[in-house]
Amino acid sequence: MSASPSYPLFDPSSPVFRAHEGGKLGVHATQQLRDRADLSLLYTPGVADVSRAIAADPALAARYTSRSNTVAVVSDGTAVLGLGDIGPLAAMPVMEGKAVLFKHFGGVDAVPVCMETGTVDELVDAIARIAPTYGGINLEDISAPRCFEIERRLQERLDIPVFHDDQHGTAIVVLAGLLNAAKVVGREQAGLRVVVSGAGAAGVAVTRLLARAGVEDIVVCDSRGIISPARTDLAEQPHKRRLAVTTNPRALSGSLGDALVGADVYVGVSGGQVPEAEVARMAPDCIIFALANPTPEVHPEVAARYAAVVATGRSDYPNQINNVLAFPGIFRGALDSGAPRVTEAMKLAAASAIADLVPEPTSDQIVPSVFELGVADAVAAAVGRIAQA
Repeated sequence: MSASPSYPLFDPSSPVFRAHEGGKLGVHATQQLRDRADLSLLYTPGVADVSRAIAADPALAARYTSRSNTVAVVSDGTAVLGLGDIGPLAAMPVMEGKAVLFKHFGGVDAVPVCMETGTVDELVDAIARIAPTYGGINLEDISAPRCFEIERRLQERLDIPVFHDDQHGTAIVVLAGLLNAAKVVGREQAGLRVVVSGAGAAGVAVTRLLARAGVEDIVVCDSRGIISPARTDLAEQPHKRRLAVTTNPRALSGSLGDALVGADVYVGVSGGQVPEAEVARMAPDCIIFALANPTPEVHPEVAARYAAVVATGRSDYPNQINNVLAFPGIFRGALDSGAPRVTEAMKLAAASAIADLVPEPTSDQIVPSVFELGVADAVAAAVGRIAQA
């Protein structure tokens, strides 16, 4: 694990620390325990009847335990927010917060499961071994490229939804925003020239989902520039090798600045800063999604000088691209429908459902507010329809 940050962090008098004191989660019972009769029903001897029934028919666990409405929020603390590899204990406040969002927006009970990091084999085995307790697994803040293999292998091994929100939640909301941003600028989505800055978990998922939605010209950049078959430094990075042969149809090479020349859309999921001179080389009335948080790759005021639509990951600017628009409804729909996995069709349907909640998009509103009533319900309904089909 990397060393802890050297700057001062701890201020127990601040509102932030006071809000977290004692943690943000508790346990509540769904049945009353008032007397010996209740005790005999909820625990011994009555509980034995339920256990025997489930042993004979495991499908009954969905009805007679909390499993059908409980999700594990699993992290090893190796890629937490913008803080990096800070370990499982430091990841706990974030995972608790995620659980609060699950409950508030989707009515889903979520449990933080922060574990010591290890090899892909070790983590897959550990997560699979605890899976019988849960109706779904939400992977969170696990570093790339390990996260891709961990998710893939868990999906193959388990019969419950496994969803890496850093990848797919981000991609779903980006697609929702882009569907409406394209309407604002009067362009067809398929014809957009898109530059994705960042080839980690979010960048890969955004690229794949946009391509599945029909975007034909996507160029992905990492810290060394445009990803293309001409690159000789991708041998140890299979996810980037796949990007090299599935994106960049005009065979561009060079830096991010070179990619931005004439680009219609910039999606930043990498951090760092894009010089204003490079932003100025984008197409007129372009679209800028600068999603690094708390410091966007392009400051919104700079972006607004060139772009018709600007989105960030922050709540203090218009058009917040926030995963909470997606994941509560995704799991609500998957759990309610009994879906064993979250499919690509479900992700596309979720993005369309989010976009449809803004029937007349404007430059300052391409996605609904995270507090708008009905977002999770709309996403859950869209996911459920696909699951039933």
